[in-house]
Amino acid sequence: MPAWSSSWQLPDQIADVLPSEARHIEELRRLFLDSARSYGYELVMPPLLEHLESLLTGTGEALELQTFKLVDQLSGRTLGLRADTTPQVARIDAHLLNRQGVARLCYCGPVLHTRAERPHATREPLQFGAEIYGHAGPEADLEAQALAIDGLRAAGVKDLSVDMADVRIVSSLLLGARLSPGVLARIHAALAAKDSVELSALLRAQDSISPVAAKALLVLPELYGDASVLAEARRVLADVPGVQAALEGMAWLATHVAALGSDIRVSFDLADLRGYAYYSGTRFAIYGHGAELVRGGRYDEVGAVFGRNRPAAGFSLDLKELVSVLAPRPLRAAIRAPWGEEASLLQSIARLRAGGETVACVLPGHEHEVNEFDCDRELAQVAGQWVVQALDRSV
Repeated sequence: MPAWSSSWQLPDQIADVLPSEARHIEELRRLFLDSARSYGYELVMPPLLEHLESLLTGTGEALELQTFKLVDQLSGRTLGLRADTTPQVARIDAHLLNRQGVARLCYCGPVLHTRAERPHATREPLQFGAEIYGHAGPEADLEAQALAIDGLRAAGVKDLSVDMADVRIVSSLLLGARLSPGVLARIHAALAAKDSVELSALLRAQDSISPVAAKALLVLPELYGDASVLAEARRVLADVPGVQAALEGMAWLATHVAALGSDIRVSFDLADLRGYAYYSGTRFAIYGHGAELVRGGRYDEVGAVFGRNRPAAGFSLDLKELVSVLAPRPLRAAIRAPWGEEASLLQSIARLRAGGETVACVLPGHEHEVNEFDCDRELAQVAGQWVVQALDRSV
């Protein structure tokens, strides 16, 4: 097979972004950054790669397996291409900013995954995120969700569904239990999959889990749905220390999130513990247009490995994933202009562009080509003056 026949092919689940979609993604990037700035968030730009030990410090096995590794030709040390930006932002908060009060930070850039998180997803997400450090109260959790909702609404997503859980519930139930990391991972997986048979078998094999805790864990897969879930959880988990505070926190958040708009539906899934090794409190996901668009929550331990165990809450989303569920943008209106060297023509084009207009000059011999712009006007010479007039598309 000739070398040129496959040289243009990209790796699996890596793709070019073509003009229409790229323009839409860029509009969304600006929209979310502007939304974050309106809330007082400051933009940071962490590097795409770092020394591996710094990039993976305290992140857990899941992120380690998602991280591409390479050797630095200058130092010989192993580098990693970031699979998530939050640990980097936590490092910036801890070591570079070192503020004593609240720090609101946001970012937007590519991350790379060794494996896609979902079928047909990209391995090169364009991750936007916003994080608030330094406030332990639920107000920070609410602000993160409100910002995410505002951004999605501005992007054109309607009828949002916010799903909440809290990792402290399972942590309280397993407190004191002597479990290997492998067994703990299997218990969490069984809970998330609502696999009661597997969960029951795992719990029977663990002598260090009390009968009360085991009974409560078996109930969790059934606790999903609307606000009635919290009332039921208060009843069946009444004897478990620490659980009531988590339930009250979710109830407070749900009330305030629902008040953000009539198009928001709040639900709960107390067995959904995705990212359990990462989050320290309430976690949430926001759905719209039939897809999970945002993940976030509270992760107070994220900065501990950098020497500053600050409260932290936030969210992230993939702009490529978001644009895939939105209607395509219409072509941008533009002005068609003839190509020429006449000073008055060049001045007119420059003036229009300075005023924010898109002016596409028609190169000789290409008068009938179609591009990414909708030329609905043209720059024409009338009575010796260059003027913009409606383009006659009937010709």
